[in-house]
Amino acid sequence: MKIHEYQAKALMRARGIAVPEGRVALTVDEAVAAVRPIIEATGNPVVVVKAQIHAGGRGKGRFREHPELGGVAVVTAGIDGGVGAAEEAVREIATKMLGSTLVTVQTGPEGKRVNRLYVEQGIDIADELYLSVLLDRAISRNVVMASTEGGTEIEEVAAATPEKILREPIDPAFGLLDFQARRIAWGLGLDGDAHRSAVRFFTALTEAAVELDTDLVEINPLVVTSTGEVMALDGKMSFEENALYRHPDIVELRDISEEDPAELEAKEHGLSFIKLDGTIGCMVNGAGLAMATMDVIKHVGGEPANFLDVGGGANADQIAAAFKIITKDPNVRGIFVNIFGGIMRCDTIAEGIVAAVEEVGLSVPLVVRLEGTNVELGKRIIDESGLDVVSAADMKDGARKIVELTR
Repeated sequence: MKIHEYQAKALMRARGIAVPEGRVALTVDEAVAAVRPIIEATGNPVVVVKAQIHAGGRGKGRFREHPELGGVAVVTAGIDGGVGAAEEAVREIATKMLGSTLVTVQTGPEGKRVNRLYVEQGIDIADELYLSVLLDRAISRNVVMASTEGGTEIEEVAAATPEKILREPIDPAFGLLDFQARRIAWGLGLDGDAHRSAVRFFTALTEAAVELDTDLVEINPLVVTSTGEVMALDGKMSFEENALYRHPDIVELRDISEEDPAELEAKEHGLSFIKLDGTIGCMVNGAGLAMATMDVIKHVGGEPANFLDVGGGANADQIAAAFKIITKDPNVRGIFVNIFGGIMRCDTIAEGIVAAVEEVGLSVPLVVRLEGTNVELGKRIIDESGLDVVSAADMKDGARKIVELTR
């Protein structure tokens, strides 16, 4: 689960982690109203207006309707014109941003509609760094990653200059140790007040990551101010879904307008669904088999349109719901159902498929491979249904058939 920057910063501020002064705005008037209190509280006439979406690269992104405008706008009108000039500049920017579509490297060409803004104080930046606390599932612990290349996509840094990325694994029994925090600060070239501020910042952030059950906290850039204070200029947080039962307050921060409607519908039915960019819809039971199915589809020249695991105990209603979710995707040109009936019975799958097709119709090719418990009964249900279904002998045979049919 992801949250917005302003929400992440509120969680950090509550835990003593330094962030700039800022206010969220859902309307143009709210954005304008945020300017005066921020300037009066900080004494800085510069403010920044930030589009709030669940995607990175906002600064380099562009609004489709206003290509001259990026997702992060620095307002300097208050330096010479005072608060009134700053308010008018923010009004103009907010009017363009709200309701428009921001396209970044992480949103894809379709972009994301901006429904809220964050108005924040300007910061006198001496240096920009990168910092994250990432759950590394390979070693089953959090890892602090840091780099001197702040403001740059970390993927670019990893590809071009991997030696500039510092890593410190965190022992869950002890947390980030003092020598580790100091080693990161030294590795970033910090000394004096900046070094001491950074050590406090790193320690507090890693403690917050553990407390909140995050799988990622990313600050890019982490800045050093002209006075030597280390501060989170940006803030991204995502949380481990399986731990959300411990954090009802975090669940309340969820912005469903930022999430894929198909994925939300799948969650309501207890299904694991992730939308992809291909044309072949997949319905599989078991995450491992689902991954293998997508791999085989790609191996024979196709592109999967989704990951969909109906699980081991799905009923006919859930199967029908899964089928309808797949068929709602306008990019889907064929569907491959690949079921190995262990706990899941093949006849249950067949009943769900028949019910879904009878309800929503079938306008694309459908290939079904069934194997395992009650496989003969499942095949008979489909055969007797009169559906235009192509049977497959095995997984690779099914993948080949659906790729051929979608061409």
